Amino acid sequence: MGTILVVDDERGVLRAFDKMLSELGHRVLTASNANLALEHVREQQPDVVVTDLCMPGADGLETFRQIRAINAKLPVIIMTGQGTMDTAIEATKLGAFDYQLKPFDPESMVAAIERAMEGVRLMRRNVELNPRESAGSADAIIGDSPAMQDVFKAIGRVAATDATVLIRGESGTGKELVARAVYQHSLRAEAPLLVVNCAAIPDALLESELFGHERGAFTGAQARRIGKFQQAHGGTVFLDEIGDISIVVQAKILRLLQQKTLERVGSNETIQVDVRVLAATNRDLEQAISTGSFRQDLYHRLNVVTIAIRPLRERSSDIPKLVDYFIARYSRELKIDRPLVSGDALDALRSCEWPGNVRELEHCLYRTLIFTRGYPIQASDIARARAVIEDTGRSADPEEKALRDVVRRHLDSHSGEGTHERLLGKVERLLIVEALDRTSGNQTHAAQLLGLTRPTLHAKMQRYGIEPSKN
Repeated sequence: MGTILVVDDERGVLRAFDKMLSELGHRVLTASNANLALEHVREQQPDVVVTDLCMPGADGLETFRQIRAINAKLPVIIMTGQGTMDTAIEATKLGAFDYQLKPFDPESMVAAIERAMEGVRLMRRNVELNPRESAGSADAIIGDSPAMQDVFKAIGRVAATDATVLIRGESGTGKELVARAVYQHSLRAEAPLLVVNCAAIPDALLESELFGHERGAFTGAQARRIGKFQQAHGGTVFLDEIGDISIVVQAKILRLLQQKTLERVGSNETIQVDVRVLAATNRDLEQAISTGSFRQDLYHRLNVVTIAIRPLRERSSDIPKLVDYFIARYSRELKIDRPLVSGDALDALRSCEWPGNVRELEHCLYRTLIFTRGYPIQASDIARARAVIEDTGRSADPEEKALRDVVRRHLDSHSGEGTHERLLGKVERLLIVEALDRTSGNQTHAAQLLGLTRPTLHAKMQRYGIEPSKN
């Protein structure tokens, strides 16, 4: 949860925000004029600002510029009526995180705030590179193995350049941490970092999200929108899961990397942008190239510098140090004495394959600490924490049989192009509808049930045409 500053000269709007955001656990600051807003930005250091552009005695655009002068990384969400739409678009060009039309939709506004909060987390939380002491700091990249030393060297060499970086590795290896470390040590560290999870945004919306669109460019495009690349001018864009994007969007990213220009959807205007691109994927891009699902020329443009993170099973010598780090971190979080870890327990941890890599190891140790509550950790404790995963796998066998029957019936009646996507879409839509039904339509709770972020759930609901009011 964070601190949100809301700026509006209408008391009813401020009260509505206070109630809505407080119920979500946020600390809410309010200001009815620009001077008080700037005072709050200087003294209270909010995480996100939500501000109206049209207030008595203040130029909305100038107020925005002053907020940016105080803290260029502070995400600002603009509230605007149709009469100030051009000003809102200009503010977005200058770096505003987003704008919302008044009267705003609460679900859309909360989703924008949560996206901004996630961006703040990524920009503010430093990533330590192999800290010597296990102080339990929030984020660190850990490892003494030769493979991890190569990663640290690569980060150091590429960070101070403007080179495009492609980060490769299996799920759970820490690709996002590496991207953040490159950003934090870069020449653009004082400018914003914008993160786009390409796999979480429907193909139809991703092009608009990255490049923006003109009013009327497609159904639902009621106003011009500035894309992330233009919005991040002077800063950095991290494209997570870039291997999942469509060929059409790949072509536009290629042009941006080659020419440093873009065109919004529905426009022929060429816009010059200065942005550094970091990208990550767990996909086999060489295989994707051979099947025609990923452009070879884009691959070479992204592959200026590659940082490859080896899976944990190939660097088991790093496990003791990772264990030390996570035990220190979560003992402090759980407010328990830091326990000793027996040699047998370490041997048990080293012997595991860890298909989920560092993330799976982290979750296993967290469960172990919950079970042991500060007592010395034995091999049996590791086995009990691991059994949670194994029991889940065994209990899924009847479900797997039922799903196999569904898959067989689907293949009996469908074949060719779209077969794979059609079934996955049906299953995902039913999963979301069921989660919403179980949580009485509460999107926050449904997202938690599904293990998704709320913005990701919101994007998927848009993809499948699931209305918030329909369970």
